[in-house]
Amino acid sequence: MTEIIYKELSYELNGIFYSIYNVLGCIHSERQYQDAVEIRFKQRGVKFEREKDLLFDFEDSKIGGNKVDFVAEAKIPIDIKAKKYITKRDFKQMLRYLKAGNYKLGPIVNFGSLNKITIKRIINSGFKK
Repeated sequence: MTEIIYKELSYELNGIFYSIYNVLGCIHSERQYQDAVEIRFKQRGVKFEREKDLLFDFEDSKIGGNKVDFVAEAKIPIDIKAKKYITKRDFKQMLRYLKAGNYKLGPIVNFGSLNKITIKRIINSGFKK
């Protein structure tokens, strides 16, 4: 049987995302969904950072520019989308977030797909404990 990473937190987050989609549907902007996620996180007591810049090492320096929409409970970076479908570019973007912050799991949450919410859970195979 496959182990679900951060099982309880993942279920809680998915419930939050679906509750937002059930109210707002698929017609709003990415920023509006981000605002709704922030409101729900506060309502449900989920600790989070919004628009966190994840730095990565380059030689003896740190480079920024990897700004993720949310980091929930200091464990899970979350990328919010509002578009027809999740692209390879979105996948690579999440991989950058995971590697820069050394996170194990990061969902891409797309509210813009017609008649459904899409949540893709991306795993960092290079995660270091």
